[in-house]
Amino acid sequence: MRPDLELHHYMAGQAEIDGGHYGFNFPARSEFPAIQSYCSDSSLDASRIPETAEARAIAALRNHKHAEKRRRERINYHLDRLRALLPCNPKTNKATLLAKVVQRVRELKQQASQVTELEYLPSETDDFAAHANHAASDDGKLKLKASLCCDDRADLFSDLIDALNSLQLKVVRAEMSTLGGRIRNVLILSGETDQCQGHECAAFLHNALKNIIERSKASERAKRRRRLDPINIS
Repeated sequence: MRPDLELHHYMAGQAEIDGGHYGFNFPARSEFPAIQSYCSDSSLDASRIPETAEARAIAALRNHKHAEKRRRERINYHLDRLRALLPCNPKTNKATLLAKVVQRVRELKQQASQVTELEYLPSETDDFAAHANHAASDDGKLKLKASLCCDDRADLFSDLIDALNSLQLKVVRAEMSTLGGRIRNVLILSGETDQCQGHECAAFLHNALKNIIERSKASERAKRRRRLDPINIS
């Protein structure tokens, strides 16, 4: 028991015994405001604990609602942007809008693949290129990429093989396409690094492809000249 309560009980007991002798009655416990205030404060502290936990729960719920509101606003903003990009009604629902987005992405992927395929189709103009891959290969050999587009002729491949053999290059992969008497060759080549450096070998290959193009042009001019020459009839 606390000392103040023990003192109170003792004095109250003495008042009941000797009250008549001293001429007064000792006040009851409820008449001590300090003790009553102390007891009431203890009960108030216990009652404040659930109120604080409830306030925290309400604050957390309020923050969650604000976060959800901001998230919905961001989603609606991006959905509105998609509606503006796609040919659809501004009030199109989310499911229909997402279906249109998926369809459009598939169309774009198909168009991109078609563009990639067009790079390997022969064009109407002659062109050639040679590039060295400066990244180190697994086998330590030199890697080059060459492309050649010109008129198709019977001795084109023999000229190309002779040019590669003169540079001691081997074909790793070859892609060829023809269209309307034109041909495009895309070659992945490999060579020994002790023969020449990457940029030097690419320069030699570039000159070799240029000679093949010039030979093709000369052959085409000769064919046209033969077609235009008058036929001598004796």
